Amino acid sequence: MSAGEGNGNLDSGSFRDPRGRVYVKDGRVFRTIMPCAAADFEFAAATGLIEALEKEGLVVESRKVDGHVLGEESKGAVFVVEHPPIPFISYPYEWSFPALKSAALLHLDIHLRALDYGVSLSDASAYNIQFIGPRPVFIDRLSFKRYQEGEFWLGHRQFCEQFLNPLLLRSMLGIPHNHWYRGTQEGIRSNDMRNLIPIRKKLSIKVLKHIVAPVSLQKSVSKEIIEENQKVYNGAELPLKTLINLLKSLKKWIDGLHPHDTDKTTWSDYSRTHSYSSGELKKKHRFVYEFVQSVKPGMCWDLGCNIGDFSATALKAGSRSVVGFDLDHRVLECAFARASEESMHFLPLFFDAANPSPNQGWAERERKGLQARASADACLSLAFTHHLAIGRNIPLSDLLPWLSGLAPTGVTEFIPKSDPMVQHMLRLRED
Repeated sequence: MSAGEGNGNLDSGSFRDPRGRVYVKDGRVFRTIMPCAAADFEFAAATGLIEALEKEGLVVESRKVDGHVLGEESKGAVFVVEHPPIPFISYPYEWSFPALKSAALLHLDIHLRALDYGVSLSDASAYNIQFIGPRPVFIDRLSFKRYQEGEFWLGHRQFCEQFLNPLLLRSMLGIPHNHWYRGTQEGIRSNDMRNLIPIRKKLSIKVLKHIVAPVSLQKSVSKEIIEENQKVYNGAELPLKTLINLLKSLKKWIDGLHPHDTDKTTWSDYSRTHSYSSGELKKKHRFVYEFVQSVKPGMCWDLGCNIGDFSATALKAGSRSVVGFDLDHRVLECAFARASEESMHFLPLFFDAANPSPNQGWAERERKGLQARASADACLSLAFTHHLAIGRNIPLSDLLPWLSGLAPTGVTEFIPKSDPMVQHMLRLRED
């Protein structure tokens, strides 16, 4: 739910759902409810489920507004609702392991809660969840539908490919999901995941049930057999109790997943091993604090945020929110845990500055690149530029205009050549 492009005020990522579209107009976010979705929309609201979830902050708030606010773009809609804008739109391929895990658990919790009210979820897209600080929130009001007794969970495969498989990739094999997820946009295909999992782990009941068996069934069933058995399939039922147990077993499994690669990295211990003296570090924090205090940014970006020490300083100085970016997965996990434990309005995201998330998807507008989604009011790039200039061979003549273009004001720190980390980076290369 960010600023759209293309067809008027239409959000470029909402075109796939015929039940309604998202529009952004004058900084306000609207969603149309089309006739095919109106009955489910009203039913879910009448049960009291939506109000309860909104009060707990699990689902983004929505209120009906006059359709005239959208003009011609509301044509054909039964209702138009307004949502509060999300401060920063992020994507699953930018989330750390614990962020993706918390999003998966939220999705399962909401589905289980919904079933108590006679409501279900029509899909299981990870893109239906966004973050406000480290807190996940469900944003797709149109995913809620009346539960039909005996219906199958049609979102099971999507949930596995967009939540479960990326988590297992890291938990079982020690491979972060981010680059792979970005390449497909739809997660990790179960067929690919099945081929990666070691044979001994394929014998796990959970892996067999959610990955191996569904893929094997899909591969073995021909088109003719599918057509022949369609009537039988349509008459089959999944008891509500079985669906609930399926969701609960997934929740228990995911809740117990942890990264397989837990060794320290070069930067995961940087907050203790850096070369600053205590006095220098205090001066650096004071400089950042006074800068943020004078600028009073709504949103501050912290490039190379590490575990969030200076993000915390920016928040204390008056920034309403901070989005942090880092390349180190262990660092991001620590930063996310800290943001959650300290209730910081701080969202740490995976970010390779030399290869940032691009515009991609349908017409290269479905998923937006970093600068197309939002702009910062202020930007911190502390002990950051030398990693690009030395580590990635980005010329300073290119790097500095890029940095200064991220925000109208900011702080950039240049590390002297005598710094031990700089010397470490230069040890095997020409100066």
